[in-house]
Amino acid sequence: MLNKAKWLAKEAALRVKYMTSKDCIFCQIVAGEVKTELVDQSEDAIAFNDVNPISAVHILIVPKRHIESVLKIGDDDASILVAMHQMAQQLVKDKKLEAFRLAFNGGSYQHVGHLHMHLLAGGNVKWNKL
Repeated sequence: MLNKAKWLAKEAALRVKYMTSKDCIFCQIVAGEVKTELVDQSEDAIAFNDVNPISAVHILIVPKRHIESVLKIGDDDASILVAMHQMAQQLVKDKKLEAFRLAFNGGSYQHVGHLHMHLLAGGNVKWNKL
C-alpha cells in the first residue's frame, strides 16, 4: 500500500511538471536541455529509460521532431514512424528480449504531449500504471 502511494505521488508530480512545462519535456531532452542517458539515437528518434518504469525493461522511443500525439501523425511522418520501429527492433535484438510489447498511448492515457512508443519487457507489466 505504501509503495503504491509513493508511486502515485511521484506520478502526480511528474504529470504536473509535464503538463505545466513551458516547453515539451521530450523536446527539451532532444535539445539536450534536460539530461538523460540515451539508450539509442538515430537521425529521427531517441530512446531512453522511462523515469517511472512499469516493467523491468521500459524504454521510451521518441521522435526528435515534435508530433503531439497519434492523432496528429500526418503523411509527412511516415519515415519517423519507420525510424521508431527500426529502433525498437534493434533494441529488442541488442537486449535479447524474447517477449516484449510496443505501446502508444493517446488521449488522457498520454502523459506527455509528444508522440512516444513504450518498449516493455521482463516480468509483469503494470498496465494500469502506463
